[in-house]
Amino acid sequence: MDTDAKATLHRYLRRQREGLLDKLEGLDEYDARRPLTGTGTNLLGLVKHVGSVQVGYLGEVFGRPSPRDLPWYADDAEPDADLWVPADESRASVLDLWQHSAEHADATVDALPLDAVGDVPWWGERRRVTLHQVLVHLLAEVARHAGHADVLREQLDGRAGMVAGDPNVPSRSPQEWAAYRERIEQAAREVARR
Repeated sequence: MDTDAKATLHRYLRRQREGLLDKLEGLDEYDARRPLTGTGTNLLGLVKHVGSVQVGYLGEVFGRPSPRDLPWYADDAEPDADLWVPADESRASVLDLWQHSAEHADATVDALPLDAVGDVPWWGERRRVTLHQVLVHLLAEVARHAGHADVLREQLDGRAGMVAGDPNVPSRSPQEWAAYRERIEQAAREVARR
């Protein structure tokens, strides 16, 4: 594969990371941490999770382990401890992990060719991978979580789009959004009545 493919994948990964991290902008501690779904999904937890996942996929998988200790991945850790942030864990520490994981991941991508071979022990029989496979997998995972974050942030304060001022989101007044939503609601009700 050519270096343009690697650069493209890396650029898209960075863009998705930026979109996810942007969802924390302007939020107080409560809104950044509080569960907004029945399964506990929360914005700061998504950032913690993605930072942790990056360290694994673009670190240890390619023999480049991070010096960071991630206690939520210890054998005796509580299940899903990487998906939320306890009160005694600071937002700053999560953002520091995020920064470290992005730099560590970027260094791995920069250092290796797309056909570099890695080992994902938690994938079982499919454990032998290339950097290309891992970049595609990680890009999909980060994009999925960034999408979760989009919805969570919209629930909190109505802010929509990948980043603040996203040109892909139509500019509508609150009244226009309400009318648009109502049209969609009415179409759904009409179909339900049939």
